[in-house]
Amino acid sequence: MAGVVSCVLWFAGLLLSLQNAFVVMPKGAGLVLTTPSFRVGAALIFVVAFAVAIDVGRFGGRRAFLYLGGGFLGLAAVSLFASWLFSLDILFAPIALAASLSAAAVQIKRLRERDIELTEKLIAASAKFEAVPAAEAESCLLRGLQLLETVLSPSDAVVFRLDGDGRLTSSARLRPNQNGSLDTSRNSVWRDGLSLCQRAIAAKEIIVEKVEGETTDERIALPLRHEDRTVGALLLRVTKAFEDDDRALLNAIAGQMARNLQREETHKANAKRSSLAFFSANHSEKRLESLYVLSGALTEQSVGISTLSEVGDGVALGYLDGRIAFANKALTELAGIGQSDLPRITFFDLLDRFRTDVFDEPVIAVRRVLQTGEAYERELDFSDRNATYGLRISLVSAGSPAQPLCLALVIKDLTLLKEYDRLKSDMISLMSHELRTPLTSINGFAELLAADDELPASAKEFVTIIANESQRLSRMINTFLAVTKLQRKDRQEVLKIPLRLDEVVKEIIVGLQPTAKKRRIRLVERPTQSLPPVAADKSMITQAVKNLVSNAIKYSPERTTVTVSTALEAEAVRLSVEDRGYGIPAEARDRVWEKFYRVVREGQEKDEESTGLGLSFVREVVEQHGGTVDLDSEVGRGSKFSFTLPRL
Repeated sequence: MAGVVSCVLWFAGLLLSLQNAFVVMPKGAGLVLTTPSFRVGAALIFVVAFAVAIDVGRFGGRRAFLYLGGGFLGLAAVSLFASWLFSLDILFAPIALAASLSAAAVQIKRLRERDIELTEKLIAASAKFEAVPAAEAESCLLRGLQLLETVLSPSDAVVFRLDGDGRLTSSARLRPNQNGSLDTSRNSVWRDGLSLCQRAIAAKEIIVEKVEGETTDERIALPLRHEDRTVGALLLRVTKAFEDDDRALLNAIAGQMARNLQREETHKANAKRSSLAFFSANHSEKRLESLYVLSGALTEQSVGISTLSEVGDGVALGYLDGRIAFANKALTELAGIGQSDLPRITFFDLLDRFRTDVFDEPVIAVRRVLQTGEAYERELDFSDRNATYGLRISLVSAGSPAQPLCLALVIKDLTLLKEYDRLKSDMISLMSHELRTPLTSINGFAELLAADDELPASAKEFVTIIANESQRLSRMINTFLAVTKLQRKDRQEVLKIPLRLDEVVKEIIVGLQPTAKKRRIRLVERPTQSLPPVAADKSMITQAVKNLVSNAIKYSPERTTVTVSTALEAEAVRLSVEDRGYGIPAEARDRVWEKFYRVVREGQEKDEESTGLGLSFVREVVEQHGGTVDLDSEVGRGSKFSFTLPRL
């Protein structure tokens, strides 16, 4: 288009005076100035215009200006030189005009594209951070007015918005009528208050005045402002005197209403965006409104960070470059630093404040969180402070696909909780010891009396009941202690060493082989060659495997096989115990891992000898070692219990 305009002006002779300014003819030579044909001239004009467009489009206006300026000067010199020596007009004026128009057009196109992209990003960001959809803006205004009703009990309330001409128009109204419903019409009643609202907008503050002819009624007008920008006004009529203590409440609600109005107006304006919006001052104003909406939405979203300040646990957020984004007062107190010190330290410096024997390399812990995306949790004991803290480091991500944003540190003070747990443990140990001693005596003497042949039959029956009940009470105490032990698994001394599960299986099969033979069960081992070790506490894992094998033997019919196998699966080692027993119904498969749950087969009662804690113990131990449990069962065909542990 720049080339076409330049060619037309050149062909029409409108550039003749400008052309002559860059042509120098020798005096007295009698020479005639030669001009290129229209085809040749048009070709030159279009080639230069196209080259300038490519230059500006590739390098931008500022960098291209240096090249174009030098080119114009050089071309002007060539024009003067060619006309002086060869009496040739190289059409500098049309070419320069075409180049200038082309550069300006391409630069405007680039600016318009950036403006469109910026506007789209701004609109998308505003929509992303909106706490309330724009379509619900009016209902949000009404809810805000209802909040005022609970505090100030206004007899009438209207929200006005400023239109494009600066006039106030009603947007929402709350007027409780006799049946308690809301009436949002008949806004003409408020026309007398428009001047009061305009005065409040001009003064940028709340204005209160008495209603003429009323003894106690007052009108209250306040501007609806956000980020020093007024978008409307709120007019109230109250039946009691206004108190200054309510100003803070009114200003807070006014700010929320202003953000709602901005959100609604921006949504409407962006929905009607035209292709020439870049050249419109009105649309520029609307884009500025989008920025204010985004600012307001971010202010509302910051409520989450503000809430963390009130949390009793220590909470800190750290950017991935090490800067501390936020740390509440509880965390700075646990770390022993002041809020003023936070800008001078990094997230890793903060973690160093919680170094212990089990948390001696914070950098490694953070690296593990970043690599796996899984939270890192440890219990930290500080003997010098006589305190116990619970530490958790996790990765915070957002977006789709998820993009890591920051690291979250949570520190819980577990000192009192651990003290209570210690007292409970001591009490349980004392009770179990004191109860077991008399029970042992009762059971022993009852068994001696029951073995006496000279004891009368009626007395012998009573003594047998005493012996059975004492044994039952003893089993109940053992169950109670087993449950307590499971609940206190975090206090157990877990000594993790490299352990080969196939060796554990061999030991257990040797130990349980007599029991299996007595029940006519074939106990088989199916090992895997070159099985890698796992990091585990041998006594706990051995007991867990023993529970699985014992259950399989106990609940398998005679002349069946129980198979214990090990296998390598990716980064884990799996141990499986498979039987050909009665199987477990589908409705009970998720509950078999629960404490005290015992499966009842049709036509049979629960096994009173079982405590229902064996499988629960297995799950607790496996999960404590970072593994998972699994069950595959079919009624009438057997069950396969298994668990996995991370390999070394």
